[in-house]
Amino acid sequence: MLKATFQPYTLKFRTPGGTSRGVLTEKPSWFISLWDEQRPDIKGIGECSVLPKLSPDDRPDIEAKLEEVCQNPDQLKTGFHAALADWPAIRFALETALLDLRNGGKQVLFPGPFSIGIKGIPINGLIWMGTPDEMKQQIEEKLKAGFHCLKMKIGAINFEQEYNILKSLRSSFSANDLELRVDANGAFSASETPSVLEQLAELKIHSIEQPIKAGQWHEMARICENTPLPVALDEELIGINVPAQKELLIQTIRPQYIILKPSLTGGFLASEEWIAAAEKNGTGWWVTSALESNVGLNAIAQWTATLNNPMPQGLGTGQVFSNNTESSLTIRNGELWMEKPIKK
Repeated sequence: MLKATFQPYTLKFRTPGGTSRGVLTEKPSWFISLWDEQRPDIKGIGECSVLPKLSPDDRPDIEAKLEEVCQNPDQLKTGFHAALADWPAIRFALETALLDLRNGGKQVLFPGPFSIGIKGIPINGLIWMGTPDEMKQQIEEKLKAGFHCLKMKIGAINFEQEYNILKSLRSSFSANDLELRVDANGAFSASETPSVLEQLAELKIHSIEQPIKAGQWHEMARICENTPLPVALDEELIGINVPAQKELLIQTIRPQYIILKPSLTGGFLASEEWIAAAEKNGTGWWVTSALESNVGLNAIAQWTATLNNPMPQGLGTGQVFSNNTESSLTIRNGELWMEKPIKK
């Protein structure tokens, strides 16, 4: 018989992280531990990571739901994907805890070249919103660290200032030397977006994530149809849990890319449904973490490695947190690697 407990954990940012939805100084996570009562020494761990004001799990009753899950782990062992469809972060935590337990409780969920440290994953370097000087400093640090792909948050400060930062960067590095992505987090209106896209296209920006707020399917479809640079859907995917609805969204909007965040889409199985719908309709995709601790990031990275997508993925090492959990993950020349055995 399975047993389960959960434990809250508040991750604290080294420096405040700016997005178009506000500035983050800390964020909550909960760790679910699973074990068989016959083998209490072997535990599987999963992370329920919540982004305030964005995650469907950001609700006052989340701990009551976690308690319910932990009281009935056996009942949810096979049917939890449907039972927790409206709780994607809890669903992801339970899915990863079960995978970890099945593989011996060593946080090796997907054994393979990545998990044993002989293959890396190309990733982008994330540039948080801030003052122009702060953003330029971040860019310099990422370039020195060997990144060949940068993703810059835009939409919080004056767009002209953000554009000038990108223009200056592009004047030093061609599109062949440095891939630039931008993430608007829905910051622009449908009417101003075409002008923004035209300006970004002049700089050969790879793609823009979620230029307008989610839920405006027809407006987003018009943008994707006429855009001079690829559009990637991000927040648009949140809350859509049925495969037929996933395909309907992609067929309606026809985005160039979708971005998969397992903590927000409901885990690996749910994300693979998105991938199937995307590939069926000629839409590209990549995977991004969503400010999980190293527990969640480790799981996402191992799963991502099995997908063999050659594009740079959005998988940072959680260096933004001052109290992150222990990790075997490291970055080398713009790639994520598993460096040392995980200590239990």
